[in-house]
Amino acid sequence: MAAIAEDLQKQFEAAAERVKTGKRKSDKPASNEEKLKLYGLYKQATVGDVTGSQPWAVQVEARAKWDAHNSVKGKSKEEAMKEYIAEVDSQVE
Repeated sequence: MAAIAEDLQKQFEAAAERVKTGKRKSDKPASNEEKLKLYGLYKQATVGDVTGSQPWAVQVEARAKWDAHNSVKGKSKEEAMKEYIAEVDSQVE
């Protein structure tokens, strides 16, 4: 069981590196929706459930990030890692 978790952790770290250095499958830049989906899954996998209160609507960036993280609230770390890896695979070569 520990070997599976360790392998998943390595795959997750490799996917996070691909986001930074990889080439998108599409010629278009990533949409904010795509970026926020990855952000929410990454935060859930690394930090866990969102904490703190929702930022005010005028704090557009902070609010969008909080909402993205909150949208995956309750997912286990492993489930969030698996979904993050799958999302990276769909966006990055």
